[in-house]
Amino acid sequence: MPPKKTAAAGSESATMNFEESMKRLETIVEELEGGELSLEESIASYEEGVKLSRRLTLTLDEAEKRIERLVEREGGEVATEPMELDTPEPGPSASQDELPF
Repeated sequence: MPPKKTAAAGSESATMNFEESMKRLETIVEELEGGELSLEESIASYEEGVKLSRRLTLTLDEAEKRIERLVEREGGEVATEPMELDTPEPGPSASQDELPF
């Protein structure tokens, strides 16, 4: 049986870096799918997972905005400009409250 989560687990997630947050989210998904948690533990884990998912999405959105590409302008001048990334719009079944997995 997985270890029980405490209130400290939620506060720890706010200080984790991106990779640690991803690993924690994966662990939460595995625990929820395992079916070993009580209802209260499942709800707490789900809420933590939603918070992590939203924070990870914001982090990725911010990183995407910082990506630049090198371009050659007229006259051979090299400069950088924001890179336009094609991001698909969420489908009709996607909801803001749903986890992206």
